[in-house]
Amino acid sequence: MAPFGSSSLLTVDLGQQYVDFFAYFRHSLLHDPSGIFYTFQKALGGEMVSTWTYYLLSPFNLLLLFFPDHNLTSGIFLITVLKYGAAGLSFTWLLFKTGRQTGWATLGFSTSYALMGWMIANQLNLIWLDAVILLPLIILGLLRLIDTGKIRGYVGWLTAALVINYYMAYMMAIFVSLFFIWEITRRWTDRQTLVRQTIRFLGSSLLAGGLAAVTLLPTWAALQSSKATYTVTHWSFKFDYFPLKMLAKFFLGSFNFNQMPKGLPNIFVGSLVLIGVLTALLFKRRPRRQWLATLLVTFFLGLSLCFDPLNLIWHGLQYPIWYPYRFSFVVCFWLIWLAADTLQPDLTLNLRQILVITIVASAVFVYIGLSLKAFDFLDDQQFIYGILFFVAALCLLALPRHDHQIFQLAFFLFAVVELSCNAIVSLNHISYVSNPEYQTYQKILTTQTDAVTRRDKGLYRLTPTFMRTKNDPLSGQYNGGSVFSSTLEKSMVTFMGNIGSPDGDGFVAYTNGTVLSDALLNDKYFINQQASTAGTKNPNKLNQTPLLTVSTRPDLASYMPIKHDGAITTYENQNALPMGFIADSDSLKGPLFSADPTQYQANLWASLTGRKADRQLFTAENFDRVVFNNVNQQTKLTGAILQKTNIMKPGSVTFYFTPKTNNSFYLTLGGTISNTKASFTLNDKPLGQYPTYRNTIIVNLANHQKGKRVKLTVNLKKSSLWLQNFTLYQFNNPQFEQSLKRLQAHPLNIQHHSQSSLTGTITAPTNGAVLMTTIPYSTGWQATVDGHRVPVNKAAETFVALKLSKGHHTVSLTYWPPLLLPGLIITILCLTGIGLFVGFRYLQRRQN
Repeated sequence: MAPFGSSSLLTVDLGQQYVDFFAYFRHSLLHDPSGIFYTFQKALGGEMVSTWTYYLLSPFNLLLLFFPDHNLTSGIFLITVLKYGAAGLSFTWLLFKTGRQTGWATLGFSTSYALMGWMIANQLNLIWLDAVILLPLIILGLLRLIDTGKIRGYVGWLTAALVINYYMAYMMAIFVSLFFIWEITRRWTDRQTLVRQTIRFLGSSLLAGGLAAVTLLPTWAALQSSKATYTVTHWSFKFDYFPLKMLAKFFLGSFNFNQMPKGLPNIFVGSLVLIGVLTALLFKRRPRRQWLATLLVTFFLGLSLCFDPLNLIWHGLQYPIWYPYRFSFVVCFWLIWLAADTLQPDLTLNLRQILVITIVASAVFVYIGLSLKAFDFLDDQQFIYGILFFVAALCLLALPRHDHQIFQLAFFLFAVVELSCNAIVSLNHISYVSNPEYQTYQKILTTQTDAVTRRDKGLYRLTPTFMRTKNDPLSGQYNGGSVFSSTLEKSMVTFMGNIGSPDGDGFVAYTNGTVLSDALLNDKYFINQQASTAGTKNPNKLNQTPLLTVSTRPDLASYMPIKHDGAITTYENQNALPMGFIADSDSLKGPLFSADPTQYQANLWASLTGRKADRQLFTAENFDRVVFNNVNQQTKLTGAILQKTNIMKPGSVTFYFTPKTNNSFYLTLGGTISNTKASFTLNDKPLGQYPTYRNTIIVNLANHQKGKRVKLTVNLKKSSLWLQNFTLYQFNNPQFEQSLKRLQAHPLNIQHHSQSSLTGTITAPTNGAVLMTTIPYSTGWQATVDGHRVPVNKAAETFVALKLSKGHHTVSLTYWPPLLLPGLIITILCLTGIGLFVGFRYLQRRQN
């Protein structure tokens, strides 16, 4: 791994999402702090508080400040290794301070914890690993709170968890409450003690919440327009899978790529721990009340891993998109804690215990062996090795202990070998981005975008027609139209889907623009890779590697080329509207909704211009000729179901049309026409298109091609294909340009701008004029006109707008996170209260 090799740890979300947030983290702290609360690099613009509190507040991230963007992979490697080590260290500290284990055995259990199955499977979710580090420290603080009444450790570490990652802290809070109930049940003496301990626990937990209010409250406000909108309200009382299937995850290497989107919980903890858990559950080595409490907690956690309602509660009433059973790290902690509490130095398994454990384990082996083909993550070799490791562990724990030091060393080495084997096999089941591949792309992207930003210091948006990730704008530091984030506002997802660009619950990708949407959204520059020369070797150019084209844009013929760099050309869109302009008052009513993105765009444009005729900017067209190859003939194309005549042979349909004007031509494709079902070529070249979309998208087929034949070929990848919303449209460019002049007549001339504020001047032609912006609406935006506070309106159901009186005005817009001030006040009050209490206690001790 970099910096020691050519590989990197980048895979799935770590490579497609987090690394770009880390680049944004560096840039914000080192170069542009104005982007901490808000940035135009997130889709069309969006709040960033929830991004920081979910992705970026780990103190380990400060190490990234020492790694340039193109070497971030090395920083990620360092942080990953340190988090593994810190997880082991914190669990060691817990065992040491509670006296549960001593000597080398302590390191055996901490190795099992640091390299447990959840940790290995979620190594790529680097932002979650702090929870594994903090959980033992929170539990240690909780035990001290119960033992001595001292709250410092518990409150401090719980506050840290809430600040660093509220999402994982929520799961830890559930488990800590469960652990508290278990612990006070074990220690029951009298009701008065129970009440006193419960009050301390609840009060300390609330205090931790108060101390973290500065991040929790603005995050909660932000989530109301993003992640919280996906909360499930209808419950399904069912099992997610047959519960015994989770036993297969106790075998080493029980993880692969297929387990990421929808798999079983990752609960591998090693054979020694499993035997310790079986010993704790099967044999009453503790008083009956303690044993029953342990059984109930274990049963509840096990049920949570397979029973849908409990699983939903652990995930904050939202089904996770990929990475199921994210809370299973607390289950692993519980199993390892039970084993550490049970496998004391004086414990040697007797014949009866060995026999019972052997019978239970044999039943599991038989079940898994008979069902082996049902587990794609488990093969014969892993199954056999799993049995051998378990048998060896059982023999180790059954051997007489003449020398405890030798036994503990053997215990530690056994854990290291088994957990390491699991890590190696599991991580080799997935692939990674090479370090040179990442570095080369970053150099290409930053070289091209830096050339534009040096040329133009204004406030505008920029779109490359190629992409590594949807978060390229964050790593390339430019204002784009794409993002992949769990905290993406739902209104932005809805808007992008409405205008015909790919969208999902956590992402948008502005890859399917039209000349209308380009102009409206202030998309002033485009960076395009020429398909005919992509990948041409040129020793004097960076772009020697073909880039992934996600947008074929013949419309670029309408824009002005301003820079050529080998295979890459940069264009300026002279039709791009400024970030703000005077629009018709109809814009405050919102566009007339349409499921057809071309009609939605036309309705939106008409609401801005006030011209009803603009609702007909797009008109449906017919293809001149259609050729079917091994596909059944169709007379009506839109909504048709294509069927291969011979399913064993390739099937395709070729569409021909010859534009009679130089207008733009577009094709709409329904969400069912995905890249898994069909591939497209335009004029015998692959049609660049972002592969994932769920709503109807708009594809650009022609521009300035009057009299030139256009050929579109659809190649079926399956036996059939539904041509959902498959319609050809012609765009009325002359009418659009005429309407555009109306909106260009009264621009907002921006004099100063940052990521979270702008100031400019504008002349309103009439009273009640509407200043329309393409800044996404949020209650965090505050506006002043000529120094006076004015209300912020929502235009076109999506954007910030202001009402102006006739005349010349100076307009300022500033973003301030909602509920940040109340959160800050609560945190300060809690800190002040703690300070006063500590000071009072100090004075008491001085007087005594």
